[in-house]
Amino acid sequence: MTPIRWLLSLIFIIQMYLAMAVIAVVFAPWALASRRGARVACKTFCRWTIFTLRLLCGTRTEVRGTPPAGECLIAAKHQSFLDIILIFNAVPAGKFIMKRELMYAPFLGQYALRIGCVPVDRGKRGAAIARMKSDVARGAAEPGQLIIYPQGTRVAPGVAKPYKVGTGLLYEQLAQTCVPVAANVGLFWPKRGILRKPGLAVVEFLDPIAPGLKIPHFMAKLEEEVETHSNRLMAEAGFTGKRA
Repeated sequence: MTPIRWLLSLIFIIQMYLAMAVIAVVFAPWALASRRGARVACKTFCRWTIFTLRLLCGTRTEVRGTPPAGECLIAAKHQSFLDIILIFNAVPAGKFIMKRELMYAPFLGQYALRIGCVPVDRGKRGAAIARMKSDVARGAAEPGQLIIYPQGTRVAPGVAKPYKVGTGLLYEQLAQTCVPVAANVGLFWPKRGILRKPGLAVVEFLDPIAPGLKIPHFMAKLEEEVETHSNRLMAEAGFTGKRA
């Protein structure tokens, strides 16, 4: 790590959060009047972040596969804030299952609720699943792509973490196609730390999983698809199996 690369990464992070604040304020009237205004604001922030990440840190991004346009469940690998940005920017009306505490994050929380994200209290597993299903059912009339991270949190490259059954319960309840998403973005934008690394960060939309599978079968298929393709993307980027 060179001091210049670390400094540029710090500049990137500072300007990214400043841009979040500026965009949130500028778009506030439209966002309050229309959910579409809130989505446009969020996509503007995503595109600015992608542009400045490449400009300042040398991190290029690529979206592979076919992002879904209709209503569906998206189940994605979660390695950093970058996969959130790339997935949301790639689909027309994304909304996330998110940690309840993010509701109180300045700007981010308010816009997340405005675009239809579903806050979930992860304190007690059973209660969290029941609340998640209830919240999703109440929001079912709002069309879009519901995005969930099956492992429940960011997972650094090279770290194993089980897939949570909540994704299977949602798949069963919604009776919609599930689109798995693989990623290698944690190699370039890590879970923790300031340094952003140069290279090609990729999220890949995989073949859809049709509705109707039994939950155990669905969960096994989802994990195999996401992990296999994520490992391939990380190997393509030079990851050797050691933690990034």
